[in-house]
Amino acid sequence: MNSTEPLLQIEDLSVAFHQEGRTTLAVDHVSLTLNKGETLAVVGESGSGKSVTALSCVRLLPYPAASHPSGRILFKGRDMLTLSPKELQKVRGNDITMIFQEPMTSLNPLHRVEKQIGEILRRHRGLSERAARERTVELLTAVGIRDPETRLESYPHQLSGGQRQRVMIAMALANEPDLLIADEPTTALDVTVQAQILALLKEIQARMGMAMLFITHDLGIVRKIADRVAVMTDGKVVETGPTEEVFTNPQHEYTRHLLAAEPKGNPPEPDPNAPIVVETKDLKVWFPIKRGLMRRTVDHIKAVDGIDLTVRKGETLGVVGESGSGKTTLGFAILRLISSDGRIVFMGDSIDGRSWSGMRPLRSKMQIVFQDPYGSLSPRMSVGEIIAEGLRIHSGKNAQERDEAVVKVLREVGLDPAMRSRYPHEFSGGQRQRIAIARALVLEPDFIMLDEPTSALDRSVQAQVVDLLREVQERHDLTFLFISHDLQVVRALANEVIVMRGGKVVERGATRDIFEAPKTEYTRALMAAALYHEQAPPEVVAD
Repeated sequence: MNSTEPLLQIEDLSVAFHQEGRTTLAVDHVSLTLNKGETLAVVGESGSGKSVTALSCVRLLPYPAASHPSGRILFKGRDMLTLSPKELQKVRGNDITMIFQEPMTSLNPLHRVEKQIGEILRRHRGLSERAARERTVELLTAVGIRDPETRLESYPHQLSGGQRQRVMIAMALANEPDLLIADEPTTALDVTVQAQILALLKEIQARMGMAMLFITHDLGIVRKIADRVAVMTDGKVVETGPTEEVFTNPQHEYTRHLLAAEPKGNPPEPDPNAPIVVETKDLKVWFPIKRGLMRRTVDHIKAVDGIDLTVRKGETLGVVGESGSGKTTLGFAILRLISSDGRIVFMGDSIDGRSWSGMRPLRSKMQIVFQDPYGSLSPRMSVGEIIAEGLRIHSGKNAQERDEAVVKVLREVGLDPAMRSRYPHEFSGGQRQRIAIARALVLEPDFIMLDEPTSALDRSVQAQVVDLLREVQERHDLTFLFISHDLQVVRALANEVIVMRGGKVVERGATRDIFEAPKTEYTRALMAAALYHEQAPPEVVAD
């Protein structure tokens, strides 16, 4: 490779997908360059071709269902599209590594964290078992995971979404690659940890001279980390240039649209005398820590530790806090998806003592939108079947009525009903999240737990979904438990907010009071971190 040549050069690249006799052009004659030590951010709405372009660089598309009608991808002067499988294997994991958007589907659910990171270190760097363990602890510490020695024994399902993503980042950085492709690497992370991870990536990049191809929909992150930015829509690059220049003087109408898009407005005013939908008293979820040959319990992770809350009909309770604070575990406990201690009352009935079968009649009344849309959608079912499944089990509607309901809810979430015969893998991450929202809405339940429902969506679609949720809530008098690390979205949707840390509530109150006059130091740190793209990242405690 000539020292004056770009590290990565994409020339006139096109990507086509072929299915059922149809050919769709996902990437349309894209050209990009990335120099050693530089960060290029590729931004655009879901379905714009960002991730497809990135996956093409390491040939991870579903071939032969995908093809490249035109173009070259030169890495260190070699065309990635013509390398043999053996040559590709040498490049992947060593010279080029990748952080994927959805960590739960990227991590092996059967292996502990230590094995998954250690395997990379032993295979690519020849480290001994002991050296690999020590290096794994260093990596976990570097990406902000608290008590890394304890987390070595954890399986992916025992970690929060943000913790899983940080494990993925540790794996990607283990071999100190020349090029890191980061596909929405901070999507699952709260704002304080976003600041940590971005600072970490920049520090490692400066030390290693590593280049980054950064795929994201978060323009605040782009401004903080990227040297140059390329804006994509409909498979084409419509604008590219130095980051500050693009932000301060955007030339293309689509770029101006992206920069102007953000969730706005206020939630519907709740009735203070409305009936209570959900109430908890001294709710606890403790996970045992087991060690030794006999796997004896030596301690507990107190994911939820004595929480009281009340949510009335038509109200949205926002739950915020750093990754691992217990937000999602709290929601799962309320829905009786995991075991817990303490009292849970739903629509006036105590449900904490109900069996799994005893909960079934209530499932249509309490729904959930999961954080990871791909992991929660069956790959063997079409979108129409996924959304209609709940109707088939709970509603008693015939096939035609179910299909009409599916068509209606797909329109509500901004998707073309004609796509209901397609499968989840044919949609972008943002589109899959909208499908998950449609599945929850179609039964018109009384209570919906929304676990980071906008985390996979670009900013303009976030605004649309926020507006949609408000409209649906007002129309059906729905009650939401809204879990999110995106404080701007929480402010637009929640009537009241509780702030969690270490399994406990550290502050609660009306949304306006929490945002404008936070009482605790921790809450003030969260609010400051939400503005990290406008100021220096705050000091935060590791997860």
